[in-house]
Amino acid sequence: MAEALKDLPQSVHPALLVGFNKADDAGVYRLNDSLALVQTVDFFPPIVDDPYFFGQIAAANALSDVYAMGGTPLTALNIVGFPAGKMPQSVLTDILRGGNDKIEEAGAVVVGGHSIKDNELKYGVAVTGVIDPDKVITNGGAKVGDVLFLTKRLGTGIITTGIKRNAVGPDLVKLVVEQMAALNRTAAELMIQHGAHAATDITGYGLLGHAFEMAEASGVSFEILAGALPVLPEAIELAGQGMNPGGANDNRAFLEGRVKIDSGLDKNLEHVLYDPQTSGGLFIALPAEKADALSAALEANDLPSKVVGRVVKKGDFTLSVKTN
Repeated sequence: MAEALKDLPQSVHPALLVGFNKADDAGVYRLNDSLALVQTVDFFPPIVDDPYFFGQIAAANALSDVYAMGGTPLTALNIVGFPAGKMPQSVLTDILRGGNDKIEEAGAVVVGGHSIKDNELKYGVAVTGVIDPDKVITNGGAKVGDVLFLTKRLGTGIITTGIKRNAVGPDLVKLVVEQMAALNRTAAELMIQHGAHAATDITGYGLLGHAFEMAEASGVSFEILAGALPVLPEAIELAGQGMNPGGANDNRAFLEGRVKIDSGLDKNLEHVLYDPQTSGGLFIALPAEKADALSAALEANDLPSKVVGRVVKKGDFTLSVKTN
């Protein structure tokens, strides 16, 4: 996508605070001195069998972009590609019901949408939110000395690949579906309260891909503490069994020469670092002196609460993964 966009003219407007040239999670457009719009869109094919939960996951994934900017979702538009005549109409009803329930949980409203006939089922949401233009949290604000948090466990791509290959039991299926369907609203509220400098949500580029974008945008380097990373049960074992999605190979190829990984790191955990996530957690940089307070607040809300890295001066590698 970066290659496709590099020669595309980019909008320049005094009200455009964040555009697509920033590799950020959403666009931000100032309406006045105290109000700006936050806008994003995301859609994809099913990653779980249950249409209702697919709808919930897709909606949560799109809403997450607004939360990552520190915004509040207001409205949503459904986007549907549906193979009419090839599956029951009730499937689409359940997908839309799942999306609607998740959007209402976020305090937003569905105002309409658009559908087309497609050979492959796809669903997603375009979300509009609001934010104070002076309080936008971008991926480019991390500062040397900051610490890093990740608010959901890694491994969703590996596990959903395992689900497709009938290698995952029902308890783990339930756990990973519930995590993907969970909103990042609480995590966003807590990062705002504790003075986050920068944030992004972890999705298709995996932890290392999105961490790279954030470090590059901030003009710094990140040290990732592998032993502190939250990982879903069985994700490392499933990676060792070859349940790695194709997108992980793309992520690895993109980051070749840009990441230094300690030689002692478990190779299967390394797979998890490149694993494309769906509706992943927020990756947050904030002042080190705020770390204990944020950690306690995250723990009180049953969210991963360990520091998973630190921000350092720009070095030879944008990312370094440490075993301890």
